[in-house]
Amino acid sequence: MSKLSPLERRSALTLACVISLRLFGLFLIMPVFSLYAKQMPDATPWLIGMALGVYGLGQVLLQIPLGLLSDRIGRKPAITIGLLVFAAGGLLAACSHSLMGIVVGRALQGMGAVAGAGTALAADLTREENRGKVMGIIGVSIGVAFLLALILGPPLEAIDGLPGLFGATSLLALAALVLLWLIVPTPERRKAPAAAAFGSVLSMLRDGRMLVLNGSVFFLHMLLTASFVGLPLLLADRLHLPVNRHWELYLPVMVIAAFVMGACLHRMREVAQSLRVVAVCVVAIGLGLLGFALSGDHLALLGVAAAVFFSAFNLLEAALPSLVSQLAPASLRGAAMGAYSTSQFLGAFVGGAVGGMALGRLGTGGVFLCAAALTLLWLPLVLAGQRRIRGTVAGAAGVAEATGSA
Repeated sequence: MSKLSPLERRSALTLACVISLRLFGLFLIMPVFSLYAKQMPDATPWLIGMALGVYGLGQVLLQIPLGLLSDRIGRKPAITIGLLVFAAGGLLAACSHSLMGIVVGRALQGMGAVAGAGTALAADLTREENRGKVMGIIGVSIGVAFLLALILGPPLEAIDGLPGLFGATSLLALAALVLLWLIVPTPERRKAPAAAAFGSVLSMLRDGRMLVLNGSVFFLHMLLTASFVGLPLLLADRLHLPVNRHWELYLPVMVIAAFVMGACLHRMREVAQSLRVVAVCVVAIGLGLLGFALSGDHLALLGVAAAVFFSAFNLLEAALPSLVSQLAPASLRGAAMGAYSTSQFLGAFVGGAVGGMALGRLGTGGVFLCAAALTLLWLPLVLAGQRRIRGTVAGAAGVAEATGSA
């Protein structure tokens, strides 16, 4: 990868801030939501899980449409629409006095589906040889946002409760909107005919490599959301760690995860090699989830399990969108990233539902055991993708050899 130009550096850093501010708002409630929600009068385990993951349903419904819209009207206008809808959802959740009202507000937040268009904008503003580096910067910023949210969520909730956190998400969305229009450059628009756009989306969904990448991000966020149905309860109930001290676990874990991501990201430039790393990460995530379930009251064991889990999570969170942007046609990158983000947030929705059901039927430990079992579905998908790519490469090599002999 060549050195980033000043324009690429400014684009990467400011877009990282735009994307991370919005995700920081979503992450902010995760370390405290289960503890707060179980005190509400209409709380049930299933409804707690739904409230945590329902934003993914809104994302599923609108990621591809907003991605296609960004291909036609421009990235910035489409992102603006999404951020305003997201801010409205945060205000609705902040004003709600029931868990069902929070579910509705979170669903509206999810309809502000700008992840695909935002990542496509980053790809538009960078050269192909630097795209992995830019996606890495954005991935690191998301990891930092995740870390800060885990650290700051509990003390901020103590100041003004969960309504204050939801209000903060709306303010952060508006701040991201200011950065988008004042600092982020505007790329040259590439407009694609509607029929070609929908045809390309269908073609990309059938591509074996894209199926593996979209399936992987589905499982990744399903397991993350399911884990956060149980993790705050595990820390508070089993380990008796006050919510305002949860950061003592998260801080060293996320620092380790950031170092692991930095050390391994350069190994994921080529698709076949990347899938080998993805397979290792799937195994690591499964082991981390088993560690959560079996840690008992041992904080050190839980810390090791968390370091394994979040190291694999952060690496995949940074690398997968870079691979998607490399495989997608430039003129339809917004639609491709919309399909990717649809899979991502569908996983979050399913993870919240599965986590809530597991919590109600099996307890906190059962949440992690169910999540670990789901990696047994994820790993064969990745291994099948590896075999398909090896077969494609071998077939291409055979054709080239036959052509040379002729």
